Parts: sequence; structure tokens; C-alpha cells
Amino acid sequence: MSFSVGQVARLAGITVRTLHHYDEIGLLTPGERTTAGYRRYTDADLTRLQQILLYRELGFPLEEIAVILDEPATDDLTHLRRQHEFLTRKAERLHEVITAVERAMQARTSGITLTPEERFEIFGHFRPEDHDPEVERRWGNTPRYTESRRRVAGYTKADWLQLKAEAATINDDLVAAYKSGLPADGAHAMDLAERHRGHITRWFYDCPHDIHTCLGDLYVQDPRFTATFDALTPGLATYFRQAIHANARRVTP
Repeated sequence: MSFSVGQVARLAGITVRTLHHYDEIGLLTPGERTTAGYRRYTDADLTRLQQILLYRELGFPLEEIAVILDEPATDDLTHLRRQHEFLTRKAERLHEVITAVERAMQARTSGITLTPEERFEIFGHFRPEDHDPEVERRWGNTPRYTESRRRVAGYTKADWLQLKAEAATINDDLVAAYKSGLPADGAHAMDLAERHRGHITRWFYDCPHDIHTCLGDLYVQDPRFTATFDALTPGLATYFRQAIHANARRVTP
């Protein structure tokens, strides 16, 4: 059985002109011709065309493909094994590129422009971008969300380390106040709440007292926030909420 130029072009997804070019340079010469001189491709020709297209996909120039295919004592299975090896390497490389692009996308999405090593050093196994969908759903249309994204997009590793250290100091002082039995509506606890509000305003977005009290409520309403604070010491989330509300009342009776 043989095939016309048009049939082969449709089967292979290439143009008739490409087949004519392959014939002209001796890369793929049809095995048969009609009495009228028309090209007819045999099954063996189609097999060779498949090899040509696979090597082209791998980036080999036509001249080199001709040399490879015309190597003596090289059968179809040898070519397939070689192509499989090249394709596997290419797939591995593409996977690396895809991973790099995904990391860049995550960095742009979360607004945190750090290398993977820096992100791990600062956040450990916590991945801020995992919370992006919920954060965007809750606050995505607010000016504070936009402002926060704008700011963190420019933070360096040093900025993040400073931010993290300041937050840790506030948490440590809050734990100490709670364990010492200081009242949540006392001056010291309220001052800690004010430091926390200032920390948010300095690093993320303007945080007036009404927004801060909403955050305080979230710390006890959302089990994830509660667990984070109570991991420092049980009951801290509720204590912190009370201090935040007391601080707000102090300035806005």
C-alpha cells in the first residue's frame, strides 16, 4: 500500500511543501512513483518520516538527521531507544523549567519575591501562598489588601527577617504578660496590643482600631489563628483579643 503526497501530509500534520523539500535534499525520497511521475510513499517511507519528525522535535537539524538515519546497522528500535532517551532528558529539563515558572508565579501571586532557600529560612514549611485564595476572598477588594500586596512585593530577605523578629518579640512579651497574670485590660497588655497594631501598620497596611478589633475577633473565631496563638501558651488567643478590645476602648471610648 502506498500514499500520495497529500495523504502523507495530512497524516503527519505537515505541509506538502515540506515533503517536497525533504525529497529535494534526499532526506525522504518516496519509494514509488506513478507512471505519470507522481510521488507515492510506502510504509517504510512513513516509518522514516516518523523518525525525521521525532528528531526534528528534539531539535536536530535536517543535515544531522540525514546522517543519523543513514548510519549503517542502525535499525528502527535503536532510533526509538535513542529518541526515548533524548525525550526523557528533555522532559526532565522541561519539568525543571515548569517548576521554576511555578515558583515565580507563586512569588508574584503571594507578593513575596524571595528565593526558595530564603523562603524556607524565613517561613520554614509554612507556605503563605497556600492561604492566598482565602485571603483574597475575604479582603481582596479592599484597599488594605492592595496596600499590603504592594508593600510586601518589595521586601528583601533582611526586611522579612526584621519583620519576623519584631513579631516574635511581641508574641514573647504577650506570653510573659499572660503567664504573669497581668490583666488583659491593664496598661501593659494594652500597650502590647498597640505595639501589635503598629507592627501591622508599619509592615502591611494602615490598621485603625476598628480593623484591629476585627482581627482580635478573628484570632478566637478562626480555629487556625486560635491554634497558632494557643500553641505559644494555652488561652493566649482569648487574652490577646481582650487586650486588643481594651486598647481600642482606651482611645475610642
